[in-house]
Amino acid sequence: MTKIRLLDPRLANQIAAGEVVERPASVVKELLENSLDAGARRIELEIEDGGVKLIRVRDDGEGIAHDDLPLALSRHATSKISVLEDLESVASLGFRGEALASISSVSRLSLSTAREGSDSGWSARSEGRDMEAVLAPVAHPRGTTVEVRDLFFNTPARRKFLRTEKTEFNHLDEVVKRQALSRYDVGFSLRHNGRAIHSLKPADNQLEQERRLAAVCGPAFMEQALYIDREAMGLRLWGWVALPSFSRSQADLQHFYVNGRYVRDRLVVHAVRQAYRDVLFHGRHPAFVLYLELAPASVDVNVHPTKHEVRFRDGRTVHDFIFRTLHKVLADVRPDTVPQNASVPQLSGESMLAMPETQAAMALADSGAGSSAALDVAPSFNSVDGYQPQYRSSAAFSNTSGVADQQAGYQRLQAQEPVNNAANSSVTPPLGYALAQLKGVYILAENQQGLVLVDMHAAHERITYERMKNARDGEGIRSQPLLVPMNLAVSEREADCAEQHSDVFAELGMRVERAAAESVIVRELPTILADTSVEQLVRDVLSDLLEFGSSDRIRAHINEILSTMACHGSVRANRRLTLPEMNSLLRDMEATERSGQCNHGRPTWVQVGMAELDKWFLRGR
Repeated sequence: MTKIRLLDPRLANQIAAGEVVERPASVVKELLENSLDAGARRIELEIEDGGVKLIRVRDDGEGIAHDDLPLALSRHATSKISVLEDLESVASLGFRGEALASISSVSRLSLSTAREGSDSGWSARSEGRDMEAVLAPVAHPRGTTVEVRDLFFNTPARRKFLRTEKTEFNHLDEVVKRQALSRYDVGFSLRHNGRAIHSLKPADNQLEQERRLAAVCGPAFMEQALYIDREAMGLRLWGWVALPSFSRSQADLQHFYVNGRYVRDRLVVHAVRQAYRDVLFHGRHPAFVLYLELAPASVDVNVHPTKHEVRFRDGRTVHDFIFRTLHKVLADVRPDTVPQNASVPQLSGESMLAMPETQAAMALADSGAGSSAALDVAPSFNSVDGYQPQYRSSAAFSNTSGVADQQAGYQRLQAQEPVNNAANSSVTPPLGYALAQLKGVYILAENQQGLVLVDMHAAHERITYERMKNARDGEGIRSQPLLVPMNLAVSEREADCAEQHSDVFAELGMRVERAAAESVIVRELPTILADTSVEQLVRDVLSDLLEFGSSDRIRAHINEILSTMACHGSVRANRRLTLPEMNSLLRDMEATERSGQCNHGRPTWVQVGMAELDKWFLRGR
């Protein structure tokens, strides 16, 4: 073995650059974070050849003092932390003091800066070989300009791994978009090979923020997005989540920020997927732009040199907060609160899907058994044969009534509602009135916007499923003892977890006890899961508890069984419904959570507006 010796600074910086500087996009990320930490309100980027030839970042931040400039390009030199306590509650984006030194070791770097009130600016130049910064006075406004030329000119092996100019610029552009979404109060501009790509002005209110969001994520996202803002237990989650109808084939529109820092975290992804599970079509991915705010001391950002990963001090609380917030928001989406600017889903293409569900329930009062002026339809969901309403009175609707007659009947129903009658002054319910049934599969209805098409099986399936879940939640999960308790061999860590979370298993209808250092005994199991693989289920739950601090595997298995039961117990295709039955189904949809999708994530209804119908028939041209 050769003798141990210290690495020279240039080689040490190039090794560090291998972690920090992967491609031009990595350089832009580090420079943008420095500008934001410096308090910049305007950042301009100029790029040539995808960032390989030139990356120029100019900001109007605080600038760097002349005395600090020689250290700015040195490794492990930073103004953001000084003692260990600072590292445990980092509030800035950068803190490691490696970025500029790493970048200068693999490029020709020039930094020009000036502080407010200084007589002149100063520049520092450094190239990869000698690493010595050369200082010189320069005319420069308040702020800092960093030029990075000829990236990887002295490391040809790294340069060979770069992709085409278009690919590298796409990665770089994605970084700029992420930073633009992290700070709405900062203006961003981007030019590539002399061509303007982005010009984003500061956004100081929600309307301007949504305009920036539409510019970055596309107008289709904003048309299908819901704004949320929830706060609890010292945590705040706000931002925009897309309706399930705006699902994606790839996870390419998922932006999550922790205290303004873009992160990719498995705990967060798991919580979001769990919230969307009941309404997302298989193989699809949700879209969201979310911001989590919490005390800096509650999250560790010093996990990886790229700072894309974080570690929460209390991961279970964070996971549950994200899941419950999104789950509640998606559950409250119902037909009467469809975003006003929501576009009509196309019948083919990426959008795949239906006009969304909506956000608040439509209160439709029961008419009462003694009323002769309205129809009270109480569907029976126990029949496998189909949708069987039971009538207690009639007069509001008849089997042959037209839309005008149905509208009059609906007005009479509303007139009997003693609460919020003024708020429910609209004479047309969100899903309108049934007109006819098409091929025994679809219900055609008319509302204020135009035509509504409803997949009656998918809609009834969701209604039945939600009622089954509510009934289960009201009664709790019933369990039964195993005739022969099952002994499972597990690791000591898993046995500790089972013992520590015995209350969690009890809530899920299972009784799991520790038998030895590396074994547990399963004594009780939910009744509905009698035919399930007990061993695999327990191991999956333990895996979730160890990784995320919580698990809903058992509830998920139960929901799958209820979903199958609801599917088999719902009205089938070619079942002829009367107009009162169709209208009853529409009213139930308006009052049911997640009614925009069936149990499998398929859309239940589509809105076709008058503008779209006119376009089909070339009216007004």
